[in-house]
Amino acid sequence: MIKRVYVDTSVMGGYFDEEFSDDTVPFFDRVKKRELKIIVSDLLEAELLRAPQYVKLLLTEIPVEQIERVKLNAEATALADKYIEEKVVGKTSRADCQHIAMATLHYADVLISWNFKHIVNLEKIRGYNSINLRTGYPMIEIRTPKEIMSYGDEL
Repeated sequence: MIKRVYVDTSVMGGYFDEEFSDDTVPFFDRVKKRELKIIVSDLLEAELLRAPQYVKLLLTEIPVEQIERVKLNAEATALADKYIEEKVVGKTSRADCQHIAMATLHYADVLISWNFKHIVNLEKIRGYNSINLRTGYPMIEIRTPKEIMSYGDEL
């Protein structure tokens, strides 16, 4: 079964960032080879409006059938607000919380990000998942693109 991977905006920019491209480019290569499907939210697309043109164009290079589009809705907004109310992160991280909530509600196999402060952070992940479990939602896997790469059958 093809994994469904929710991508946040940092992953799009990471494709072109010297620090992150070595791990991000192979991720998108796997998507283009139809090994993975990406979940793209309307929030990501809105955030890309402020990005350089070359970052915006990256999505156009992905086969349409490899993209699942989702929208921010009232349920995701409420879950994101719960993360903030319970102080997993502060109010300034609302968009990050909305990404996590959408990935959770759309049953993504994993959310990937390069945001180590608010998303790919063990304490924060535990906070998000604690709230998810207490409110009846599934736990969410949160990783970097590097962590979900396949390295073959090497022992």
